[in-house]
Amino acid sequence: MVVVAASLVLASRSVAGINPKDFDPSVKPANDFYHFADGGWIKANPVPAAYSAWGAFHEVQKRNEAALKTILETAAGAPSPSPLQKIVGDFYASGMDEAAIETAGLSPLSAELAKIDALKSLDEIPALVAHFHRAGLTAGFAISSEQDPGNSSIVIAGIAQGGLGLPDRDYYLREDEPSKALREQYVAHIARVLQLAGDKPETAQASAALVLKLETALAKGSKTNVELRDPVANYHKLALVDVQKLSPHFDWQHYLAAATPVSITEIDVGQPAFFQTLEQVLVSTPLSDWKVYFRWHLLNGFSPYLNKAFQEEDFSFYGKTLKGAKELHERWKRVLETVDDEVGEALGQLYVAEYFPPASKARMLALVNNLRGALRARLQTLDWMDDATRAKALLKLDAFNVKIGYPDKWKDYRKLHIDRGAYVLNVLRSAEFAFDFNLSKIGKPVDRTLWGMTPPTVNAYYDPSMNEIVFPAGILQPPFFDAQADDAVNYGGIGAVIGHEMTHGFDDQGRQYDAQGSLNDWWTPESAKRFADRSSRIVKQFSNYVAIDNLHVNGDLTQGENIADLGGVKLAYAALQTALKQHPQTEKIDGFTPTQRFFLSWAEVWHTNQRPEQERLQINTDPHSPAQFRVNGPLSNLPEFSDAFDIPAGSPMRRNDADRVDIW
Repeated sequence: MVVVAASLVLASRSVAGINPKDFDPSVKPANDFYHFADGGWIKANPVPAAYSAWGAFHEVQKRNEAALKTILETAAGAPSPSPLQKIVGDFYASGMDEAAIETAGLSPLSAELAKIDALKSLDEIPALVAHFHRAGLTAGFAISSEQDPGNSSIVIAGIAQGGLGLPDRDYYLREDEPSKALREQYVAHIARVLQLAGDKPETAQASAALVLKLETALAKGSKTNVELRDPVANYHKLALVDVQKLSPHFDWQHYLAAATPVSITEIDVGQPAFFQTLEQVLVSTPLSDWKVYFRWHLLNGFSPYLNKAFQEEDFSFYGKTLKGAKELHERWKRVLETVDDEVGEALGQLYVAEYFPPASKARMLALVNNLRGALRARLQTLDWMDDATRAKALLKLDAFNVKIGYPDKWKDYRKLHIDRGAYVLNVLRSAEFAFDFNLSKIGKPVDRTLWGMTPPTVNAYYDPSMNEIVFPAGILQPPFFDAQADDAVNYGGIGAVIGHEMTHGFDDQGRQYDAQGSLNDWWTPESAKRFADRSSRIVKQFSNYVAIDNLHVNGDLTQGENIADLGGVKLAYAALQTALKQHPQTEKIDGFTPTQRFFLSWAEVWHTNQRPEQERLQINTDPHSPAQFRVNGPLSNLPEFSDAFDIPAGSPMRRNDADRVDIW
């Protein structure tokens, strides 16, 4: 996935579209293009105290936040609010009422805590897990509705590994000293939260150790984040009776009855071995320990919405320790983010009415069509893809659905109760509403009008099950898309992002889905082997990059995004050449040709500063490579880039022909 944006009326930039002040002329393009293009910006833009990283995406988000704040404050203060204004206005007002939140303390969650205290036997755990899942907590495991990977026209239930408080299973299992120290900090954090909830220090410390022990047992049965990338290996559609065999002491009928009125007779079990582990942990863990675990996950999930002490302790570990941020975001930003997370399509309707004109959608569609044409031309000429595979690849490309800006059909929130009472209860009820909506889709045909992101989101995505690319309104603004700039800037920015998302349909994961979005091996063995050979080269290339200290980029984990970056830039470049033939542009701007400005624009999209803690977290858990490698990695493979900047052979930014990766 990537972040991008259309022409919101939120920013002012020069017609040039690229700011020469962002460059660092002391760095040669042939040595390190990222720091040549972005070094000036990096020096002038340290990470703000409330952030763990700061870059182009955050700059766009900052503009969006200013617009959304105005919308929310207007809605909260409206004497006669519209139905949409009332939902978002009441939610925002409840979150901004600090006095009421401080006075209430933990009391709004007293009923939830009482449910945990009332547990009398292990047989009652399935119903409590279901209750937690409805509240948006992934205690034990995760459940959702999903398109059946084997038949993308219908929706089935899916369950997957989960139940951890640390970012990834490896955080529990690595034995290096930093990992051990982090686990100690995690236990200390759990203990402090439990003390805030009323436990004595010695009790809290003992309970925190129990939580780590239980979560470590679940982690040992979990797949790695690289193993989770294989869609075939993580698809196991089983009848409910067979799911029950995986974990005999977890009553699935009891769980499902408590979770949803929807009839569920089969489930896609993502990781069967995990649920066998869950069975072992369930029967070997005393009920008293499970109560501690559930209590922790309840408090952990809702701490950001409770009084100041809980909020600050939550930030101390998840913000400071894990990510390196120095201070909490301003309250209005945190509440705004929650409103967008919970009722984003209500907020989104108000947002696009103010900030996303129809002309922006039309410009984006034109760019998408140009990139589609570039990918079609490329597919038709690939020397490593045989004709049988090529024909099906073209069918998949033709079937791509494109969503831009906002949904054609908005989510109906009329059954969701939001008031100006307890903020945390608004969050809880919103989670229940989302859970019920999610599971209500099971057994029904797929609704292809639904979106996976809210309109103000500064991001974009490709969904292989839907075979669609989606660009929310929030990303369609500079530096990704600039109505004032020349074609080179827009093709290097949003154009490359469009190409990136399209290429996801043919990366190591996306290529396993057919034109309708079902898992289907439509490649001939010969073409699959040639693709695997090329993709293995990109894995090797990125695995050799050292991100920080001795920590290398995980080439396997980041494979799909790296393939998409390489393909996106190459396709956007080809589309730009077509555009330049139609509308020739020979003059230089700020001393750079259109071709050079194209590559400078791609680099500008990724200018970023990160704190060391955040960079380590990214390397361990994120399928995206750090920003400098997203620029230098793909460009060093492109002869088009070498020609544009006269990069001599043997330079760091020009890979040898034998090592060069060429896929799309």
